[in-house]
Amino acid sequence: MPRLPRVSGSEIVRALQGLGFEVMRQRGSHIVMRRGPSGCVVPNQLRQAGVSADEFVSALGTENA
Repeated sequence: MPRLPRVSGSEIVRALQGLGFEVMRQRGSHIVMRRGPSGCVVPNQLRQAGVSADEFVSALGTENA
């Protein structure tokens, strides 16, 4: 598994949108996103989204480790 690059919350949201996630709501700095039964809160843990690190890095469009 590759090391995840340091990215901003907006970059995470953009990458997850590319994977089919939709922004459901935002309260303060917490953005709630959902894709079918899977969901996550950005900037909380990516693990909640059910997305592998490889899939996320590919959607992010960067190979920085």
